[in-house]
Amino acid sequence: SLTDREALESDANMEIQLIPDVANNTLTIKDTGIGMTKSDLVNNLGTIARSGTKNFMQALSAGADVSLIGQFGVGFYSAYLVAEKVSVTTKHNDDEEYCWESSAGGSFTISPGTQGLKR
Repeated sequence: SLTDREALESDANMEIQLIPDVANNTLTIKDTGIGMTKSDLVNNLGTIARSGTKNFMQALSAGADVSLIGQFGVGFYSAYLVAEKVSVTTKHNDDEEYCWESSAGGSFTISPGTQGLKR
């Protein structure tokens, strides 16, 4: 949960939007959350070990309930079941805007973002 209300100063409206683009065959999921720093992108999206997938598979092997999937971050990686490429553009109050992109296969890029996000 959010404990520092000042993190919302640039935009206090919290929302999630689903934006389909049939012409370009894309689905954009846009939210007004607190964002991620460049370090967060590397540590949380950049490796299977940090993504939770490895932990989830280990928990399943130990008999964990499959309904716990969201607690391990595996949901994010399910995007690769239907997408060739995943892009995450984010802006955290403590960092600049960045765009993380990956076509799976274990590699990713991070570049400066260009959308002008508030946070």
